[in-house]
Amino acid sequence: MKGVFARSLNLFLLFFLLFQTLFTLPAAGSPGPEGGTPAVHVLRVEGPIVPVVADYIHDGIRRAYEENATCVILELSTPGGLYATTQKIVESILNSRVPVVVYVSPAGAWAGSAGTFITIAAHVAAMAPGSRIGAAHPVAIDNDGGLSDTQKQKMAQDAAAWVRSIAQWRGRDPAQAELAVLESKSFTDGEAIQAGLVDLRAADRAELLALLQGRRVTLVDGREIVLNVAGLPVREVSMSSVQRLLFGISDPNIAYILMSIGTIGLLAELYNPGAVFPGVVGGISLVLGLYALGSLNAHLSGLALLLLGLGLLAAEVFVVSHGLLAAGGLVSFVLGSLMLFSGGPPAFRVSPNLIAFTALAMAGFVAFLLGAVVKAQRRPAVIGKEGLAGAVGVALTDLKPEGFLLIEGERWKAESEEPVEVGEKVQVVGMEGLKLKVRKL
Repeated sequence: MKGVFARSLNLFLLFFLLFQTLFTLPAAGSPGPEGGTPAVHVLRVEGPIVPVVADYIHDGIRRAYEENATCVILELSTPGGLYATTQKIVESILNSRVPVVVYVSPAGAWAGSAGTFITIAAHVAAMAPGSRIGAAHPVAIDNDGGLSDTQKQKMAQDAAAWVRSIAQWRGRDPAQAELAVLESKSFTDGEAIQAGLVDLRAADRAELLALLQGRRVTLVDGREIVLNVAGLPVREVSMSSVQRLLFGISDPNIAYILMSIGTIGLLAELYNPGAVFPGVVGGISLVLGLYALGSLNAHLSGLALLLLGLGLLAAEVFVVSHGLLAAGGLVSFVLGSLMLFSGGPPAFRVSPNLIAFTALAMAGFVAFLLGAVVKAQRRPAVIGKEGLAGAVGVALTDLKPEGFLLIEGERWKAESEEPVEVGEKVQVVGMEGLKLKVRKL
């Protein structure tokens, strides 16, 4: 439950950030003038490798070149990520016209799976004490519901060839790099240096800068330059507001919570038309959740079951099924939740506890809404002849025995067995056509 509460709190912070984004310019959106003062630009990636991370790194490298930065340091700590996104990041690093230093940090950090490819692709690769690298065997999250053994073998062989090519280009040991892919081998910082996969070990950024001073690197155009970073200002380049928002919702659990809130919000709006707020929040949450699931390459079959569940729950409002549609919608929603990232890496799976909690919460909410509908259907009618029975009004004219009275803002013709004067209160006891039978209170 603590984990669910923490994710819910993160979700509220994301909504706050969403509104803040509307009024805040991106922190790294506009490049500075060419020929700026030399500096060291620092990017920080901590978490899974998702599409917005590729955009952040690409923009950071481009901006460093435009602002005449001496080098870019990418501080990295990741359990892995999407293969296609990793390819984009590696391409940005390999084609960079500014030296890129990948630093697996802080102490105890992990450059797993996708992080291994990114680290090996750097002009200079460094690791903090206690950090590790490797376990880079590709694990597919595909939209076709699964890959055959032959397809998986092809993917592994392609990844192995790719990492060998990167290692050879950077002068690192291709055989050791291949072991990280085909055998999922992991290396400590010391083992990675001995295996020729990384160049340096640095306890912190200051030590890293000292070790980089005077180091020679070769850029994509063949130019060899000497890093001169001593005394240069260090500029930390953070994600823009939009990128932080998209990175936050790219967590599978956050994306799932957004989908769940979107479903509940739209259901509340359908069961209570005109409430507006649940519909607005639900719509925004659903769109953000769909974006996040799409960027994470969720299984289409799981996503289809989620949307089918939403449709069945909504249909319960308009079709009398005695709860069958609602039950089918809940089953479809849970099955879709389990299928979203089935077979994918642990970093891209929805927590089973979160799925169970959401299913129970949604079942309780739907039961509450259905109960409210049934209760409303069992109430006595409050319109027509039955609605006027017992109603109290005020005489607009003398009733001797007929006249006019005002009931709930409406003017009615009435008849009383005893005289009633203007302004006296009367109660409806019956009705003949459009004429009320009343008695004086």
